[in-house]
Amino acid sequence: MHTVHSLQQDLQQLGIKNTDTLLVHSSLKSIGAVDGGGEAVLDAMIGYLVPAGGLLVFPALTYHLNAANPEFSVADTPGIVGTLPELFRKRPESLRSWHPTHSVAAMGRDAASFTAGHHHFDSPCARTSPWGRLADRRAKILFIGTGIGCNTFLHGVEEWFGVPDMLSRDPEMLYTNTPDGSRLPVPCRRHQGHHSTWYYKTEPVLAASGALTTGRFGDASCHLVDAWGAMETVYGMLHQDPLIFTRD
Repeated sequence: MHTVHSLQQDLQQLGIKNTDTLLVHSSLKSIGAVDGGGEAVLDAMIGYLVPAGGLLVFPALTYHLNAANPEFSVADTPGIVGTLPELFRKRPESLRSWHPTHSVAAMGRDAASFTAGHHHFDSPCARTSPWGRLADRRAKILFIGTGIGCNTFLHGVEEWFGVPDMLSRDPEMLYTNTPDGSRLPVPCRRHQGHHSTWYYKTEPVLAASGALTTGRFGDASCHLVDAWGAMETVYGMLHQDPLIFTRD
């Protein structure tokens, strides 16, 4: 049975500093039995990072919204990327960015400035959005029991590089309903294609560059990715072949 204390030891063994910015992609069931369940997993991460000045971030994605279903409530629309992100989003101390399809939830150092302004961009992962700020903060990205294919940050890297036809040409009009009762129109372009199908190609390259390491969190096999190093490495791959993530 894993505990808050043992999971914090696992974070340390993975090489995560308690002052880091950490984005987590997760499969809760892969962690195994935890005394206190998913809330205890969050207690471990929050207790490890937040008091020491770290920032904990989870995706809170709602990419199912579209022109036929355009209303996004910052406070109430559930994310669709798993149990831990949704539990984290609901915590009172958690702050959520206001992008209708690709919001993040954050807690800790500079969480307000980290999440601010996301709704001002018409693409999901603009370079100066929270997804780009992960690189600027030299964040770490932890994949708990998942492959690195579920890597929204790499969608961002492709977007910033300017991969041809990565983004839809015409935006859909979606609406962000803010906690203060405002309804903000947000034109949104979409990531196109199924590029994450081929993100497995990055794994050996990132490992060779030192931007990817492996370890365990509870029972789960994990990958830990350095955001800045991954951005630079993937830029190099895209310079060689801008369409590398569109085919085998």
